[in-house]
Parts: sequence; C-alpha cells; structure tokens
Amino acid sequence: MSDLFEDLRARYGQTIDRPEGLNVPDAWHSLAARRSHRRFLDKPVAPALIETLAALAFSAPSKSDLQQRDILLVEDTALRRALDGLVADQPWVAEAPTLLVVLANNRRQRLVHQWRGRPFANDHLDAFFNAAVDGGIALAALVLAAEAIGLGCCPVSAIRNQPEAVSRLLALPDHVFPVAGLALGWPAEPGAIVPRLPLAVTLHKDRYQERDLEARIAAYDTRRPYETQRDEAAFGHDPAYGWSEDKARQYAKPERVGFGAFIRAKGFDLS
Repeated sequence: MSDLFEDLRARYGQTIDRPEGLNVPDAWHSLAARRSHRRFLDKPVAPALIETLAALAFSAPSKSDLQQRDILLVEDTALRRALDGLVADQPWVAEAPTLLVVLANNRRQRLVHQWRGRPFANDHLDAFFNAAVDGGIALAALVLAAEAIGLGCCPVSAIRNQPEAVSRLLALPDHVFPVAGLALGWPAEPGAIVPRLPLAVTLHKDRYQERDLEARIAAYDTRRPYETQRDEAAFGHDPAYGWSEDKARQYAKPERVGFGAFIRAKGFDLS
C-alpha cells in the first residue's frame, strides 16, 4: 500500500500535514490514490458484484431520505451498441465490459403524492436540483465502491450530449433523466494519479476568497501538462498548454445547449 501523504503530495503538489496521532484508515488510501481507468481487461464483471455495488452506492446520503437516484445496467447488446454510438468520440467506452447509467429520479416522489392524495407543492428548480444531486452522490459512492474491490471505472458525462436519444433508448419517463454513465471493468493498467488544484484555491476558511488565484492556477498548469491539445485547428498550438487552457478551449464552444429544454420537456419547472 502506498503512503497516503505521498499520494496527497503527488495529487496537490504540496505537503499535507499529518494530523497528530492519526491511524490512517484504508478508505483514505483509496481516495488519495484513486485513478480513472479507460482501458479494461476482456473479463466480465459478475452480476452479483454489480448488484452489491449498487446496494453500496444507494447507502450513500440522500436529500431528506427521498432517494431520488437509480442505476440502470445496460445488458442488451443492441442497446449497448446504440449507447456506445452516441459517445463514439470516446471509443474507450465501447471497450468497457460494463456500462451503467446513473439516473436522477423525481418521478417516484410525484407518484407518492398521487397515491397519498397530497399536493406536490415544490414543483420548481429545487425538484430538479435535489434529484440531480442525489444522482451525483450515488455516482461518487458507486465509483468508490467499485475501486475498493479493484475495479476500474470512469464516468461518462457525454451521455448528456444527446439526452433525448439516451432517454428514448432507456425508456425514461417524465421526471427521470440521466446524470452520467459509468464505464466499469477490471483495469488493464495501473493508471496515474491526476493532480488537482491546490487546496489554497479550493479550501476556503470563513469566507470565499480568490487571493492570488490567477498565479496559483498558472503554477498548477505547470503540473498538468497535456499530451495533446484540444482543437489546434481552431485555437492554434500553445507551447505552455496546461489545465486552464484546456478548460478554456473546452468551454469556448457550446456544449449541451439543449439540455435545459430537455429537462423542461421531462416535466420540470426550473423557475
């Protein structure tokens, strides 16, 4: 097992002080050393293991115990091929032995109101937000549970690029929508620790602050070199290409401009 604080140093480029008297739990090692995986062995993930992972994911916190999150396992070959085709620009997804789709589900809550004869008095943005956050929490717990057993995985947010097609393929009713896919399998290689923004940027005390933000992100860029540059034809070649330039290029072009309309068409009032 690697050293927790060495892994954190590799992640953040700084020394994280070890709390006095700390007996490091195994779960912390997994978090500090976690890696995304996009290459998998040709080995299936047992159905009983997937069911166990789902049970663990659903043990995570849920807003007011509303439990507005589901997981959909894609087993049908033709359906899987169709979903893989929607994210064809990420061919590694098709190579994963298992594809799960994490769903936000506000439908059950509305059905409960019908069955109990109670008005649904919170039909506004919060209904969407709560279900989406529940889905995100379940996704994070699913990843942690999978990696703890030695599986490799990587979320696939690109399924929201064509949410109508995904919704149609998965027969999602109103008030149920995809949060993300999860490519899952036994990893073919160890992967690498990906550096994160320094804690001075993301850990705030008492009040939000952005002191020295640009300089700190510039320093972070030097720790995040990229092997390839996003859309050089449009943006040119940057000899100092790093995280901030990559993300600026990514969001310099429209993405998922129709997602709000899709969510409204699913019955959500976003006011």
